[in-house]
Amino acid sequence: MASADYQEVLQYYDLYETIGSGGFAKVKLARHLLTGEKVAIKIMDKLALGDSLSSIKLEIDAMKNLSHQHICRLYHVIETSKNIFLVLEYCSGGELYNYITSKCRLSEERSRAFFRQIVSAIAYVHSQGYAHRDIKPENVLVDEEHNLKLTDFGLCAKPKGGLDKPLHTRCGSPAYAAPEVIQGKAYIGSEVDVWSMGVLLYTLLCGVHPFDAGDNTTMSVYRRVLNGEYNIPEWLSPSSMLLLNQMLQVDPKKRITVKHLLHHPWLMEGYSRAVKWQTDYPLVQLDEECIAELSVFYKQSKETILDLISEWKYDEMSATYLLLQSKKARGKPIRLRAPYLMGHASTMQPSEKNVRYEDRPDCTSLFEESALEEIVLNTCRTKQHSRHDAQLDDTEFTTSTSVTRKGAPEKHKNKENVSPESALRNEMPFEFPAKSQIETQVPTTPVQASAFKVTATKKPTNTDKLSAAEALTERRCSGELDPDLTQMVTRQKKRKAKLLENLERGLDRMTNMLTPNKKKLFTRDCPRKVKAYSNVTATQLLNPDQLLSEIIIALTKNHVEYVQKGYCLKCETLSVKFELEVCILSKLGVTGLRQQRLKGDACVYKRLLEDILSSCQL
Repeated sequence: MASADYQEVLQYYDLYETIGSGGFAKVKLARHLLTGEKVAIKIMDKLALGDSLSSIKLEIDAMKNLSHQHICRLYHVIETSKNIFLVLEYCSGGELYNYITSKCRLSEERSRAFFRQIVSAIAYVHSQGYAHRDIKPENVLVDEEHNLKLTDFGLCAKPKGGLDKPLHTRCGSPAYAAPEVIQGKAYIGSEVDVWSMGVLLYTLLCGVHPFDAGDNTTMSVYRRVLNGEYNIPEWLSPSSMLLLNQMLQVDPKKRITVKHLLHHPWLMEGYSRAVKWQTDYPLVQLDEECIAELSVFYKQSKETILDLISEWKYDEMSATYLLLQSKKARGKPIRLRAPYLMGHASTMQPSEKNVRYEDRPDCTSLFEESALEEIVLNTCRTKQHSRHDAQLDDTEFTTSTSVTRKGAPEKHKNKENVSPESALRNEMPFEFPAKSQIETQVPTTPVQASAFKVTATKKPTNTDKLSAAEALTERRCSGELDPDLTQMVTRQKKRKAKLLENLERGLDRMTNMLTPNKKKLFTRDCPRKVKAYSNVTATQLLNPDQLLSEIIIALTKNHVEYVQKGYCLKCETLSVKFELEVCILSKLGVTGLRQQRLKGDACVYKRLLEDILSSCQL
């Protein structure tokens, strides 16, 4: 990790372990300093992207314009000389593909609930004039509440004149591509999306790809796609078979439209209303509570904050507002905290952060440092004058400095992407929601504020000083500052900072004494314990070493190259790269196998994984 290039990101986020990788990008779990919210940061190497850089610009533009409850939200865009960082909504459930494979196949009720969300997202995308063109389970994420979020708009298109205008670029995943795309014909973006949705629905209901007959050749899959050949399992209901037939029509003009999917009988079973495609997150309606919190924190008027957010530059201000909004939606308190209250990781050098977080195999909780922070804060607080302390919690830890914000990058222009008013108005009954550089005082960055530590409240020597401090706090809360008291407050801050600095050094020494050899913390001679996630398979084997041995034998039989690191195996073939890890399911206490596809075709990965697992005594 290049420390200089990552410095701007570290001003606003703590970076943790890598949770995904592929192509020229990797995704890291991170935490936003001001809100404490988890996010996913997609990191792309601009030099490695080469000609693909234009598609990244298109992806960014699309995600800025699309705001929907079933689309992965974009919070922040940071571009440096070497990298592009996209700060995205974090979905703890991972890819829908892993969820399906862990269940073999989903019930019709669960498939319907998931598919209604997918239809909702695609209908909204189409209403904004976009075609996704790469719909597949790998591009759908599952959040902690089992809601789906459509992601990866790198291949989307916005045709001139609306979605009824033909496109020509052959793109997407072969297993999910429509027949007209495979044939190289001109096609309509909304029609190819419906085909891909049909393939996805079949995968939900059956657990396998409709056009995968077990062989490994792409041409055989193409042949079945062009002929519309797929098996109908006996457990499918007549209504689900009818819907699949309507979506997987080789002739695109006979294919059902998204407009008719919204109130299709199969999607209406068990529901009293049609699929809602309208957004719950209109960017034109800003939340007053979030604006008020930002106004207090940044010490600016609500009107100023409102103007800054309304520009939607997807900078730190946009990210903070959207993350506050997310906290409110989940019933969490709307409160911002100064960065240095969020943890010491923000002041680390990037190389230190790698050692502490990214490489540790037990994936220690993101918030384990918070316990230490609370000890520091509680130790520093005086038991007396609690009212004075409570006021200082809101004022003493907030500093400000002038920040110049960069504008949003210029939108990429090509023949398939034009202004948003050119959406599909006639085909679908959709409404189209409408879509000053100001210097402001904002909190210092963690790097600048590293010398300004959390301060301890020192007991006043007399009641006059206490009254003055209380009066100062009241004035600061109301936006006023008494110049006569500035010098006294400055001296108090210096004494408090010195006290806390000494306390922190003592805590650091104690931590070093308790962990004299940090390398041992990261050297694992036994499987780590994990929760029962969708990509973890429980086994009947009690001995993890026996399972590891059988996995290695199976990899050798299937000509898979691997690199072993403890109980984790990094595996690679010519067409796919994946990771296998022997672990212990914490609640069940049994041996499990974690599987994660890192790169390559999902169908090839699935077949290879089935061959490997069938060779083991699971």
